[in-house]
Amino acid sequence: MKVLFVCLGNICRSPSAEGVFREMSTAITDSAGTAGWHVGKPPYGPMQEAAKRRGYDFSDLRARQFTAQDFDRFDLIIGMDASNLADIERLRPSGNETPVRCFTDYAPETGMQEVPDPYYTRDFDGALDLIEICSRGLQAEISD
Repeated sequence: MKVLFVCLGNICRSPSAEGVFREMSTAITDSAGTAGWHVGKPPYGPMQEAAKRRGYDFSDLRARQFTAQDFDRFDLIIGMDASNLADIERLRPSGNETPVRCFTDYAPETGMQEVPDPYYTRDFDGALDLIEICSRGLQAEISD
């Protein structure tokens, strides 16, 4: 299984999801952003610091922009919010059926409709809490 996590800039939510999920799964993971502002840059410093306190290290990751070719490279594409999902769908090639889901679909018990962007909320720990819950739900679904 190849899973791609997508957020806006690929410096907070999606690299965190990639880093957390790769610790609990044998799936091949990657992350990307719908915008190209941070291409080539590492995850946001405060996000990395919050993750390191939990034992995650994703300092090796670098931001990249989501492309239409990702639909052919991955078995599942996961967006962090409705805006990301809409941006992803705009690039879907005609006839492609790769599933695209919101990450919070894997954690309905939280009542959250999206993973809030900690770049703006400054709640890095809260984002990681939700990412861990969603990752466990995703892992349970793909291992069934």
